[in-house]
Amino acid sequence: QVRLVESGGGLAQTGGSLRLSCAASGRSLSNYITAWFRQAPGKEREFVAVISTSGPIIRYADSVKGRFAIARDNAKNTVYLQMNSLQPEDAAVYYCAAKIYGAVSYDNWGQGTQVTVSA
Repeated sequence: QVRLVESGGGLAQTGGSLRLSCAASGRSLSNYITAWFRQAPGKEREFVAVISTSGPIIRYADSVKGRFAIARDNAKNTVYLQMNSLQPEDAAVYYCAAKIYGAVSYDNWGQGTQVTVSA
């Protein structure tokens, strides 16, 4: 198992930016497909972005395309989520998740970091 710890959440104004970090320990995150999910109050958890083990394959939810960017730094065992042009609807708890290639589901999750966007 790989241990994941998110950081970088906080309060941003509408149109502002935040960068979330997902730091891994215990195993090399370079061996894991890593994704960001988010969950707003009263809503189901939703997919935000995913990056492959080596980084060339990246996918985004339609709601964040063109505004968010996922990247990985394997030397730092960390995956990032750069969030620009934040909107009130982006407010949520953001979770980092990882899985081995071929796994059915994500079985490694962080504790989450809160993102609040003021109007």
